[in-house]
Amino acid sequence: MRTWPRLAAGTILLLPATLQAQSVEERARTEASASRAKTGSSDVLLETYVTPAMSGGAVTTIDGSKTFTPTIACQKSAKLLEVLIQPAATGDIGLVQVSRDKDLDGAFDTSSNLPVPVSGICANGVLSCDPGTWANCRAFRWDVDAANDLKLTEVQMPELAGCYCVNNSCGSNLVFSNLATVLKDLGGGMVGALTTAFPAIGVAEARINGPVIDYVGALMTSCTGGDTTEETAYRDNPTAIGGDAFALSSTNSVFQALQGSAAGSGKAEVTRSCSISRDITIRSWDFDDILGVSGAVQSVTSCGTNCRRYRMGGDGACGANPPFYTATFDVHEPERLTSARIVEMGAEDWVQGRVNGVIVGSAGKRPWLTEGLPSGDCRISGSAWYNRTSIDITPQLKEGETSVAARVRAGGGGRWGYIDVEVEAQTGCEVSERLIDLCAANAADGNCRLYSESVDGVDTVVNGVGTGLRPLPQTRLFGTGACTFQFARDFFTRDRQYRCIVDSAALPEPDLGRGAYIIDHSTETLLADRQTAADGTVTTSTQPFSLPDRGSVPACEMICKTRAPRANTDAAPDGVVGTKQNDPAGFDTFYHVCDSANVCPTDPGEEIESACGCLDDFPEAVVMMQTVRLAGQDMVCTSTGQ
Repeated sequence: MRTWPRLAAGTILLLPATLQAQSVEERARTEASASRAKTGSSDVLLETYVTPAMSGGAVTTIDGSKTFTPTIACQKSAKLLEVLIQPAATGDIGLVQVSRDKDLDGAFDTSSNLPVPVSGICANGVLSCDPGTWANCRAFRWDVDAANDLKLTEVQMPELAGCYCVNNSCGSNLVFSNLATVLKDLGGGMVGALTTAFPAIGVAEARINGPVIDYVGALMTSCTGGDTTEETAYRDNPTAIGGDAFALSSTNSVFQALQGSAAGSGKAEVTRSCSISRDITIRSWDFDDILGVSGAVQSVTSCGTNCRRYRMGGDGACGANPPFYTATFDVHEPERLTSARIVEMGAEDWVQGRVNGVIVGSAGKRPWLTEGLPSGDCRISGSAWYNRTSIDITPQLKEGETSVAARVRAGGGGRWGYIDVEVEAQTGCEVSERLIDLCAANAADGNCRLYSESVDGVDTVVNGVGTGLRPLPQTRLFGTGACTFQFARDFFTRDRQYRCIVDSAALPEPDLGRGAYIIDHSTETLLADRQTAADGTVTTSTQPFSLPDRGSVPACEMICKTRAPRANTDAAPDGVVGTKQNDPAGFDTFYHVCDSANVCPTDPGEEIESACGCLDDFPEAVVMMQTVRLAGQDMVCTSTGQ
């Protein structure tokens, strides 16, 4: 046990004057100021911590009392990549020498020169043209080959970004006049290709020395000699996250403790499987599927697309009982029947048409519209009679089985009579599509949560966590023969599993009413509360409340606006932009954060356009964005020529 010395009566314990003078809030503000001094901006943070930590340098604590060398990388190199350039008399970069420390042991392993001169620089590649001109330009993108070396791959210029010209066709001495920018842009494209191919490589700093740029780098966390880290491995295989998390949880003591607690075991869950499927049905319809005809059908002929003509009739008799020729029409699909009509009656000597036993018309020497026989003798002459008045019998056929009969009265051999019925129907292919959602009830149930989902074989949710994967739209064939159709859809089948709570009585739900009461009844100066005792008694109370003084903060961050002259050397597939302008000279605009003395920190060649203050250039930004948008629309050819 630690003991403290006893103080004599009347002894006063003195604390350092600085601690006595400062309150807790003042000391906090002092520490915050010291922290901002070393982490207040990205440049300061990079210089103070990131660069020395990644390159093996010393790092100092915020108060400056301790210095240490952290180990956050397994291998470090002050010369991860070195790029040396030498312009030619034509303004092109005639020599680009690239040296690399591939194993990060501090010594260069490879050194090579670009096979082509550089006439233009892009964010992810270079442009090579006829020296000193912008003619016969070829576009190259930075890539990494099988030996892990940088290489140039020839591509189309639209695959490059942020290109600009550096040779004499755009101006004189552009490389040396903008040496730092040229080196950073050229080396940045190389570094981007390397870090994309090898995510474990980290770049801490770029140092320019004349025509040379060096990159300080390190191999982050991958101490096994591999090219990737465990963290970046999930980028190539996101589905492994769920399995790894489950495997880790089974051996994690904290997770197992929570799982075995009342909160973890107080609720029973069931797993419910369901699916959301797209049902596409294609059926081929012909006349036999829509209409069945039986009985005394003399002939069946075509009367056009989706049309058939049925003839009922035959030889007649001149006696007291002329024969009936009856056919039965049975419509299987009434909604697909378009029309049914008696279009013609013909006879030597008479024919009488009947529908379901009802006389609807006749043809002959004289009308025959009764049950009795027509007056007159049979076959007085050799003439034939026709009745081509259309009689609609569609309603009768749609109601059910319908009989159509031809009663023929004729004399002598070879005398005849008939009735023609034309039927039109919707034949061909019928396509129906519907979404069968068997998961709607589970999705609407507040006690259920989505645990797993597979969309057309792609796992989109595993163990309740989204994998980030989405299936590509698929195209599938449906139907057979002439009724084969191709459908492209974003998905066809979703198989899901839900975890649903079925028993929540073991662990009562938390009472959220108290928090709601406090929020609804409290003010900036008064704190209201409501508590419920075990016996159900409710007690309300209020007490004064105030927040500590948070101090005053500036209305804004003081910034200044500067500009520097610049010739427009930006390049596009159509050529250098400056050559399309009346005057390629312009200005680059910069914004700087003012220092503590409210002074604008201008760079060489810049002139102050707006002094330090609360600048608001939002209207200008809106105008610029609108100008770009309208210019893009103006470049699109439309049918109206606008």
